[in-house]
Amino acid sequence: MSTESRTPSGVNRRRFLAGTGAVGAATALLALMGNVAAAHGPGAGTNRGTQAPDNGGYGPLRPAPPHGELLLPAGFSYVAFGHTGTPMSDGNPTPGRHDGMAAFAGDDGTIRLVRNHEQSGGPAFATPHYDPAAAGGTTTLVYDPDAQRLVDTAPTLSGTIRNCAGGPTPWGTWLSCEETFTGLEGDHPHGYVFEVPADADHPVDPVPYRAMGRFTHEAVAVDPATGIVYQTEDRGSAGFYRFVPDVPGDLRAGGTLQMLAVRDRPRYDTRLGQRPGEPLPVAWVDIADPDPDSADSLAVFYQGREQGGAVFARLEGAWYGDGSIFLNSTSGGDAGLGQVWQYRPTSDSGGQLVLVYESTDPELLQSPDNLCVSPTSGGLVLCEDGAGPDLLRGVTTRGEIFDLAALNSANTSELAGATFSPDGQTLFFNVQSPGVTYAVTGPWSSGAL
Repeated sequence: MSTESRTPSGVNRRRFLAGTGAVGAATALLALMGNVAAAHGPGAGTNRGTQAPDNGGYGPLRPAPPHGELLLPAGFSYVAFGHTGTPMSDGNPTPGRHDGMAAFAGDDGTIRLVRNHEQSGGPAFATPHYDPAAAGGTTTLVYDPDAQRLVDTAPTLSGTIRNCAGGPTPWGTWLSCEETFTGLEGDHPHGYVFEVPADADHPVDPVPYRAMGRFTHEAVAVDPATGIVYQTEDRGSAGFYRFVPDVPGDLRAGGTLQMLAVRDRPRYDTRLGQRPGEPLPVAWVDIADPDPDSADSLAVFYQGREQGGAVFARLEGAWYGDGSIFLNSTSGGDAGLGQVWQYRPTSDSGGQLVLVYESTDPELLQSPDNLCVSPTSGGLVLCEDGAGPDLLRGVTTRGEIFDLAALNSANTSELAGATFSPDGQTLFFNVQSPGVTYAVTGPWSSGAL
C-alpha cells in the first residue's frame, strides 16, 4: 500500500520512519519486521509500510490555531515559547539551536523541560561553566499546562559543546551528551556526558563523566531494571556502548565502559549485507581507557574494535522499551538510508541484536533520528531530519504510519526533542533554527497516540 500523503502546503511525505519506546512501541517495530517478511520474504528489507487509516485517526493536517504556524490535525492547537534571544531568569538571552529534550513532572503541577542547545564556539552563556569558550549546554523551562504558558526559563548547564541528544534517567535527571571530540587543546577537552537534575533552577556544577567515555556522543537510554546506560556514537564508523555503573543511579561513582561485539564474528560490520529479523548473539568487551589522552576522535572506538567490537553507521536516537534498547543507524544499510536495530539483554554478559528495519527508498526512510513514545498508548513520535521540509511522524502500535505535525512555512530546519508530558496530554518539540519550543494539545484519545 502506498504511504503517500500530502500536507496542505503540498509537501510530499512518503517517507516511512520507525523508532520505539514502551511496550506498544516495541510491538510497532516488531510489526514492521513482520511486514517485511510477510510481503517479501525474510530479510527482503523492502517494506513500504502502511499508512494509518484516517491519518492515525486524527484526519489530515491543516493550519492550527492560534496563528497557523503549525500544521496539525483538526482539534489540536499549539503554544510557541522559549524562542532564541528571549530573556531568561538571569536576564541573559536564551541560547539557540534547540535540540534534545525531556519532560519531567514538577512538584507544583508544572512541567519541567530540560532542553539541549547544540551550539559550539563560545562564550559560555552562564556561570559556572565547564569551558568559558563553549556556547552549548542546557536550559530548563517551567511550563504551566493549565494556563498553557511558560513560567520561567533558567540556564542549567553551561560551557559544553554541541549538546545534541541525550536521554532522561529513571532517577529524575537529564543526561546531556556532547556530539563532538575537539582534541586536547587547552584545559577543557570535550566529548563527554554531563548530568542535569530536572529540578535545577540555576547552572549546575558541570562535571564530565569521564568513565562513561570520551567520544562523539549522541543519545543514551537507561535500563531501569539495572541502571545500565546504553550510549550511541554518531560517526561513520561507530560503536554501540554500555556503561555499567558501580552504583546504579549514581554515575559519578564510576563504572565500566563496554562496547558491543557479535559473538564468534569479530569486528562484525552491521552497515551492509544485513537481514532483518536475523538474531545476532551479543557479548560486551571492556574499554580499558574510556578517557584517552589522544586527539583521535575514534580512540575509544579503536579500543573496542581491537577486541572484536562491531561497527555501525552513525548511531543516533536510542530509547528503552519492553525490556529492549532500540537505536537508529542514520546512514546504515545497503542504500545508506538508515536502519532500526533492537538490542535485548538476556543476561548480565550479553543478549541479542536484531535488525528490525532497513530502508531501501529515500521516500520511505532517510536518516532516522530522534524518537519518543506516548506514555498513554505506546505509540511513537519521530522527529524528521532529512532533506527538505521535515515533519513529526506518528507510528501506531500496529506499525502504521501517519503525519502528526509540520511547519506551515518554507523552513527546512531540523525538528528535535519530541517528548510528552508525563500524563501524555501535551507533546513538546523543538525547531532548531531559529530556535523555538512548541507545546501541542488536543484530542489525543481520538487517534493512535
